[in-house]
Amino acid sequence: MMLAEIVSYILIVATIVAAAAATQVRDITRAIVAFTIMNIMVAAMFYVLGAPYIAAFQLLVYAGAVTVLFLAAIHTMRRR
Repeated sequence: MMLAEIVSYILIVATIVAAAAATQVRDITRAIVAFTIMNIMVAAMFYVLGAPYIAAFQLLVYAGAVTVLFLAAIHTMRRR
């Protein structure tokens, strides 16, 4: 087995665990952190598969912008 295959399997398992945590955690801030970790793992999978531009797009848009948008929305809703 090549090293890239082993890394791919580890990333797949980590992504599934983070996705499950993002949907099952009760605290919304921890769910957003799990969502961010999941998106970082997806970007790492793209990079291992040989698609660095898609990995950069995944990091910038999903792990960056969407996570910040979620956090901003949650923190503005908590203020009353």
